[in-house]
Amino acid sequence: MSPELDRLCSLLRSVAETEIMPRFRQGAVRSKADGSLITEADLAVQRQICAELGRIRPEIPVLGEEMTPAAQQRLLDNADGGVWCLDPLDGTSNYAYGFPYFCVSLALLRGGEAVLGCIVDPVHDECFCAERGVGAFRDGEPLRLVSGRTKLRECLAIVDLKRLPKEDLPSMGGQSPFCSQRNLGSIALDWCWLAAGRIQLYLHGGQKLWDYAAGRLIASEAGAASRLFARSGGTAVEGLSLEPRMAIAAENEVLFGHLLEWWSKLPHGSS
Repeated sequence: MSPELDRLCSLLRSVAETEIMPRFRQGAVRSKADGSLITEADLAVQRQICAELGRIRPEIPVLGEEMTPAAQQRLLDNADGGVWCLDPLDGTSNYAYGFPYFCVSLALLRGGEAVLGCIVDPVHDECFCAERGVGAFRDGEPLRLVSGRTKLRECLAIVDLKRLPKEDLPSMGGQSPFCSQRNLGSIALDWCWLAAGRIQLYLHGGQKLWDYAAGRLIASEAGAASRLFARSGGTAVEGLSLEPRMAIAAENEVLFGHLLEWWSKLPHGSS
């Protein structure tokens, strides 16, 4: 694990300890214009991490979830030299309601892709991180998926029902091919749990860049297979965009192929 990754892990852990956990189950909550929730912790974490990154790498700007869309797009349009992508509190609804599944997520974007990723889960005191082409790590130890599972029925899936095509929802109940399924409410942490082998399949109907930038890199470097799709039409896409993306992933290529085949036969494909 590189010194830069180690430094990012220490930064995120420190900020989570001082800004997130002391407010858990007691901080003020309000609604944003789009109806989603925001807490004091979201804003405090963004301020603190932006300030620290400014001291560590002053030449690299920060694209944060709590910025305006126009400001986010300006930074993304000039990301060739590098831009940090920050989700100060992924799983804000969980956090606001006292459900212990949330995290802080940070990625370094460069050349149209995430090259560094770091995610801290302060409830379980775990840090997941990755560097493109180097590998993934949990708490400093290499993270590598080694499962030999080949059947969907052997797998536990995280499936986000809220954003999937409504015509597919009946197939997500008793007709689904998984052993069982969950929806836990923190996209970045979902990717980490896939990387750690705690789930084997992942299906999400619409995630933003700051939701998946670090997590998908961590899962990929751990050996998982994944693909992003445009929400309209199901076209496979790559590259950096502020548009929501559907995500399909599995812990190995065989399972990924089976999951993609099953998904392609659902009613959305003929609508």
